[in-house]
Amino acid sequence: MLLRCFKTNRNALRRIYGVRYNGTKSVLERISQIPMEKYKVFSIVAHIDHGKSTLSDRLLELTNVITTDTKNRQVLDKLEVERERGITIKAQTCAMFYKDYLLQLIDTPGHVDFRGEVARAMAAVDGAILLVDAVKGVQAQTVANFQMAKEMGVPLIPVINKIDLRDAETEKVRSQIVDSLGFKEDEIVMISAKSGINIPEKLLPAIIERIPPPHGSYAKHFRALLIDSWYDSYLGVILLVKVVDGTIAVGDKIVSAHTKKKYDAKKIGIMYPNQTPTGQLKSGQVGYIVPGMKNIKDALLGDTLVHEKFENDTEVLPGFEESKPMVFVGAFPADGSNFKDMDDDIGRLVLNDRSVSLSRETSNAFGQGWRLGFLGSLHASVFKERLEKEYGSNLIITQPTVPYMIRYTNGEEKVITNPYYFPDSTSKHRTKIKALLEPYVKAIITLPNDYVGSVIQLCDNNRGQQLDLTYSSVDDQVVLTYDLPLSQLVDDFFGKLKSVSRGYAALDYEDSAYKESDIVKLELLVNGKSLDALSQVVHKSQMQRIAREWVKKFKEYVKSQLYEVVIQAKVNGKVLARETIKARRKDVLAKLHASDVSRRKKLLAKQKEGKKSLKSVGNVQISQDAYQAFLRR
Repeated sequence: MLLRCFKTNRNALRRIYGVRYNGTKSVLERISQIPMEKYKVFSIVAHIDHGKSTLSDRLLELTNVITTDTKNRQVLDKLEVERERGITIKAQTCAMFYKDYLLQLIDTPGHVDFRGEVARAMAAVDGAILLVDAVKGVQAQTVANFQMAKEMGVPLIPVINKIDLRDAETEKVRSQIVDSLGFKEDEIVMISAKSGINIPEKLLPAIIERIPPPHGSYAKHFRALLIDSWYDSYLGVILLVKVVDGTIAVGDKIVSAHTKKKYDAKKIGIMYPNQTPTGQLKSGQVGYIVPGMKNIKDALLGDTLVHEKFENDTEVLPGFEESKPMVFVGAFPADGSNFKDMDDDIGRLVLNDRSVSLSRETSNAFGQGWRLGFLGSLHASVFKERLEKEYGSNLIITQPTVPYMIRYTNGEEKVITNPYYFPDSTSKHRTKIKALLEPYVKAIITLPNDYVGSVIQLCDNNRGQQLDLTYSSVDDQVVLTYDLPLSQLVDDFFGKLKSVSRGYAALDYEDSAYKESDIVKLELLVNGKSLDALSQVVHKSQMQRIAREWVKKFKEYVKSQLYEVVIQAKVNGKVLARETIKARRKDVLAKLHASDVSRRKKLLAKQKEGKKSLKSVGNVQISQDAYQAFLRR
């Protein structure tokens, strides 16, 4: 009877999670029997949509972590929005057993906005698979990931995926990898992640042979690199770590090398693929620790965790810099009455997305809201979508802006993330400002030779400065490198790039530096009243065009009143563009006899005086729908 119950529960687990039940004891036993020399910690890096999630699924299946009949694919893509969009947003990790080896995969996102997640994974692994699509070939992020790995000293295994597709050009892509990335032909592994071709025969053996084991020691004092963290409503903050040296067990006291705060290790385990308690982690292993931490801000990514009694004798790991938000938006409830509930929802979502910055903000147009900072435009879009789907909240999002820097004559520097507070010529401290700066990025664009002219023109129109132009000797691919203002990049540059290249161009970018720029604040006014949430910082060369576009577009969404409504765009106190919505006219003469001239004149004069009074005290009521329609333009 007991055996039947156990089998039933095992089958239930298999149906619910799609995970083959091995039992915690068997996992512990298998790990304990594997020496550190047979650990392989690696990640898969690639351009977006080159098959990373599919390859991860196939590796989990071939190593018996999941069953072959698992319906819920993209096992490591745990967010609903990841599955719907077909992209990886949040890096996940999973342990696998292959022969007598312990393979530990740290999955990475593919979109350029989440480059910081890739850098964190690279800092924790001993090697990586560089995945290239057999149809699309080497793309912008392929090159960027290759350069990142090279700089960090991470060995790469070049892999060509999707070789079974009808349009696959394997020989061409193989030559491209050799020519542009400098690999040897015999280093390249040819696979199909979808059908499993060559994965057990060639890829898994390549992982075993070419990725070195961790360089740690069991004998040294415990120290671990903090890779990631997330919040659980029952357990508090959960830390994802790579143990570099020593051992940690449940009950040990640990200390953060940077914050100096002390914690008790309450739960410890590995991801297999869900949280599987093991009670301890040893040098070379990647797993999770539940330290009883209540505030996720105390979990500094790249921090070193050490044993309490050896904190002064343990060398701190180099770590890595946490990603900084580079795109900011104002966010306001579509229904102001829901502010408190939505504030709680946003707070919970931010707990599990460390790269989002959050602060309160008040607008004269929208009321109470928040200023949110993101890694990029896609990141902002994903956050809004998660808030709507997971919590049912409805947000008004203002136009994305980037952080601008003000350098004062006394040497001080200040970063402005809200355009409304950007100084203009009327600011009282304007004479103390030495320079205004905006952030630039180094953009790498790969595209076919046929579209070079159009893309160069697009970059030049967006104030770009060309740094390099490289032609491939193998095919007609071109790699363009540009210095671009980040503000131009977030203004749908990616969409414009896809349009002029008919979808063939690929983009990757990395932070460059702040540069002096001739930038000004553009304000939108209605009857002389500034709409703070619609202010924007623009370059002087573009202010006239944008001003005309704004007033013309905003006029479409403002209803006519009983008095004249004036819409203006202003820079440094000077009006650049204006549109007027004429007053609605009531026919006060409708009931009069045609011969009653004196009465007619009296009524018209009274109406005229009334309109003057309305205009002087009238407050134009603009609906939230109008704002949303304008911001969606």
